[in-house]
Amino acid sequence: MAKPKTQKIVQPKVRWSSKEVKRQWPLLAWAVVFFAYGIVFHYIPLAGWVMAFQNYKPKTGLFHSKWIGLAKFKFLFSDQVFLRDIRNTLAMGVLNLVATFVMAILFAILLNELRSKGGKKVVQTISYLPHFLSWIIVTGILHDALSSSGIVNEVLTNLHILKQPINFFAETKYFWPIVAFANVWKETGWNAIIYLAAITSIDPNLYEAAEIDGAGRWGKIRHITLPSLRPTIMILLLMNIGWVLNAGFEVQYILGNGLVKRVSETIDIYTLTWGISQNDYSLGTAAGIFRSVVSIALILIANYVARKTGEDKLF
Repeated sequence: MAKPKTQKIVQPKVRWSSKEVKRQWPLLAWAVVFFAYGIVFHYIPLAGWVMAFQNYKPKTGLFHSKWIGLAKFKFLFSDQVFLRDIRNTLAMGVLNLVATFVMAILFAILLNELRSKGGKKVVQTISYLPHFLSWIIVTGILHDALSSSGIVNEVLTNLHILKQPINFFAETKYFWPIVAFANVWKETGWNAIIYLAAITSIDPNLYEAAEIDGAGRWGKIRHITLPSLRPTIMILLLMNIGWVLNAGFEVQYILGNGLVKRVSETIDIYTLTWGISQNDYSLGTAAGIFRSVVSIALILIANYVARKTGEDKLF
């Protein structure tokens, strides 16, 4: 039996006439603005990467500084402090990714299950307000709440869970969970918006059919909501994997101290220390290049794995 021929879908070609340009000129104008913004602030600064291969001095500039090749990169990977900062950045980045990702999905699903529309709007509004707070305010709230005389220690001691207050910022084992909690509290409501939008686009007939078949709330979530969210989850996961080495700067820099320094410093703090404080711009640039290259590699690897496993991919 001959196999049926599959018809190839031909996409219509867009022909740009002068009439079409006049009709679309507001969109084209904004596109030019954003294109220029990307060139000026994202691509032109890449010329500064040359400093990583020079013994750069501000007096001599990019064109007259001495070329030293990969000397700065060799120093980086022989520096135990930098290797420690890679570990810290990777650990906090993965912890933040998992915590914020899972909590955003759970929060969106739970919020969607609320029967009261007014209550849902109030909870959603309150949940994404922390996103608009600066990290200075967030870390200040955390510092006050987790201090020896803060509300957390006071509640735990009054409930006799603790015999004496804990200095959370003096013990290394608490620092990474504190950073993860800060990211979850600040970004969960905001990150849940896109999942809520994806949930609202699900065909209500699917839920009605599942209810007729005897599915309860958990059955609907398991067999309809989560499978329908799968493409959105995969795309966002692929996009966020590239930010694993961008574990943060403000939280670690503000809440970190000498007692937890070996677990609080990240690549960004290393770059600040050497690039600004020590005036070694070449070394700071080399550290930044390393982080960017690894981030791009992570996205490419994750996208390749997604393509091979048949999941949604970025490209």
